[in-house]
Amino acid sequence: MAETRDSKDHWVISRDKMQCLIDALADTGYEVLGPVERDNTVVYRNIATIDDLPLGRVDEQDGGRYRLVDGDGQSLFAYVVGPDSWKQYLHPPAIKLFSAERTKDSFTVKNDDNPDTKFAFFGVRSCELQAIAIQDKVFLEGAYVDTHYQARRSDVFIVAINCARAGGTCFCASMDSGPRAENGFDLSLTEVADESEHYFVLEVGSERGQNLMCSIPHSLATEDQVARAENIVSQTTESMGRSLNTSGLKDLLHENQDHPRWDDVANKCLTCANCTMVCPTCFCTSVEDVTDLTGTEVSRWRKWDSCFTGDFSNLHGGSVRTTNKARYRQWMTHKLASWIDQFDTSGCVGCGRCITWCPVGIDITEEAAAIREDSDAGGDNHE
Repeated sequence: MAETRDSKDHWVISRDKMQCLIDALADTGYEVLGPVERDNTVVYRNIATIDDLPLGRVDEQDGGRYRLVDGDGQSLFAYVVGPDSWKQYLHPPAIKLFSAERTKDSFTVKNDDNPDTKFAFFGVRSCELQAIAIQDKVFLEGAYVDTHYQARRSDVFIVAINCARAGGTCFCASMDSGPRAENGFDLSLTEVADESEHYFVLEVGSERGQNLMCSIPHSLATEDQVARAENIVSQTTESMGRSLNTSGLKDLLHENQDHPRWDDVANKCLTCANCTMVCPTCFCTSVEDVTDLTGTEVSRWRKWDSCFTGDFSNLHGGSVRTTNKARYRQWMTHKLASWIDQFDTSGCVGCGRCITWCPVGIDITEEAAAIREDSDAGGDNHE
């Protein structure tokens, strides 16, 4: 059994009082976003009641495979993660940067207004908290701050959920990003559900989280309740669907740019960009100008892009990365190696989405392990 934390720091909310938490967030002025079932997947959309959650649903995930099936019929958070990430609300797929309209003698420019909406993210996994922290580094730190991200991120209220099970492609334990939410949340929940009991053990992570507790019926957790919650998370840690050896991984990838494994994966990769679209940390964009047919109105949009697209690396003389090999190598090496050089953290949080949603089931953990195995065996790392 996992080491038990101090029960004085934990509270309990019964299942039938969880609606009070959603109501309290809405009453405080937040637009509450949480997991819902759409088209046989779990995605993040507006929620108003606990009935909007994927009640009793469990996801089965493997390379190139995702299915939702019926679970115990009562758990609110038995699934893990789907194709959506919270990135879509903080770093949206398309943002209008500005628009301009031509008049008779001049033109007017209108900057895109940042949203006034305050978001509450309900049901954020630990790996997703780490992804948000990584994007905070990208967009908020350094000399250049992304004001669009800043406006959306500033007032976000986060209700985290500790994972009670690991998905088939999860490897967050390898990346030190889960399955327990350690920081970055306002409130954190662990669901305890069996035939006789159903409650949530709660931890407070911020002052505004503490203030919100005043609106939610709760009681002090007992040592046994805390121990049960700790044991659930401990079992999840021990049942990861995948693992990734990160020891020396940055240098390993930098030193094996011409490894024959890149050709092997290139023969399978469709360069469809699914892995970058579902990734909660990828942030590449392009800028597009759009005009109407009369030429009197124009708008400039920033849209998600991917290093897998043919023209992403296009310069004046053409594309720098013309092959599948070059594009996959760029993505994986950036994600696991050069990202560390840029932002002092890996760009991977071990959520497994890139594995699940790859149409041909390419597995980033397998690719890294294959290169390591050959290197450890003293194999030639050149073509």
